[in-house]
Amino acid sequence: MADLTTKFASLTLKNPVTTASGTFGYGLEYADFYDLKKLGGVIVKGIKSAPSDGNKMPRVCEVAGGMINAIGLQGPGVDAFLHGEHYLPALKKLGATVIVNMWGTSVGEYADVAARFDAENDGIAALEVNISCPNVKAGGAAFGTDVKRASEVIRAVRCAVRKLPVIIKLSPNVTDITEFARAAEAEGADAISLINTLSAMAIDIEKKRPRIANVTGGLSGACIKPVAVRMVYQCHKAVKLPILGMGGISCGADAVEFLLAGATAVSVGTANFVDPYAPLKVIDFINDYLDRHHHKSVSEIIGALEL
Repeated sequence: MADLTTKFASLTLKNPVTTASGTFGYGLEYADFYDLKKLGGVIVKGIKSAPSDGNKMPRVCEVAGGMINAIGLQGPGVDAFLHGEHYLPALKKLGATVIVNMWGTSVGEYADVAARFDAENDGIAALEVNISCPNVKAGGAAFGTDVKRASEVIRAVRCAVRKLPVIIKLSPNVTDITEFARAAEAEGADAISLINTLSAMAIDIEKKRPRIANVTGGLSGACIKPVAVRMVYQCHKAVKLPILGMGGISCGADAVEFLLAGATAVSVGTANFVDPYAPLKVIDFINDYLDRHHHKSVSEIIGALEL
């Protein structure tokens, strides 16, 4: 068997397969299916300073090749996640490698949340900073689509964090994804993850109404994979940061595409809703692929696309 051990920033992962934030709950929902230690990492749902109720329902609808969601980053807040029996303490007991997805509504909140996790880091392997959420204090603009504002958030988080690796999750809803990857690198990020969901909309033609209450939401699933692979490839060429690739990974072959395009590790997202064992199947496929192509280590195929 090939060596699946993956060096990602300062982390050493058992394998390159993680679960994407928002699609795996807080890990415990899937612990009944298999041992979470088999995964490279578990990325939990987004956490901000205080509890968040999310958006009105309906918040999810299925579309051709994927789904649209507007959950609204519902979450328990920092205190409950760090100390609540159904969150981090339980994941620690299970021995999972936990990456915390975090967000805020202002630059200051991002910094405060990051500092809190950095100070109480027992059981946390890294932070994934979601810069695609609404910036309420800037009139609803998204941090992730304004490179100046994105840089401010990354800089603030970097200054607040001394111990944990900082991964910046980029938005695909921009003209040039590499501009944001370069900004993350310039501001001291340890890694980037991409892509987040694509802005989308669906209409119920009989009711003549949007299919989700928020009107628009984030498109995920197999239909966005070609866009995601392209953006990972572009960022791999533009920066030296390790990349956590995601967006439409439904099987092992999809994951290998991301690795060849330049991702150091991958995240399985929407596929978890269809098949809870999807991440394990991806791990098995990568191992078989490496053996079939006579590779001794997964590192040999990262960015190995031949042109």
